Amino acid sequence: MIYLTRHEHFNAAHRLYNPQWSDEKNVEVFGKCANANWHGHNYELIVTVKGEINPGTGFLIDAKLLSKILQDEVCEKLDHRNLNLDVEFMRNILPSTENLAIAIWEQIAPHLPADVKLHCVKLYETPRICVEYFGN
Repeated sequence: MIYLTRHEHFNAAHRLYNPQWSDEKNVEVFGKCANANWHGHNYELIVTVKGEINPGTGFLIDAKLLSKILQDEVCEKLDHRNLNLDVEFMRNILPSTENLAIAIWEQIAPHLPADVKLHCVKLYETPRICVEYFGN
């Protein structure tokens, strides 16, 4: 088993807000992230895939193909967007970094070649906070 990791970047805005709660409860739980005027992050996305090396190519997956999948299925859909309003695959999902990482996994996995498996989606919201998702 070999692992290959690709780094990508996107910028996006969001608001953490549970509509079932009062404004006061949202501010208590989410603090400044509940700001009605949104706020943004410079996200760093790190995706690791795993599998066996193809003896004909010497690759697990062509890195250009992995980059294209990440660009087409994730970055182009998220970059300079509002996660609450503009991103179809985040519709009706509280756009926490945890939920975003799971949604990104779900966007990537179906587009990988059959012999390549998604191992980890690691998503940095800031340089000091990140989440890792390894599937369910």
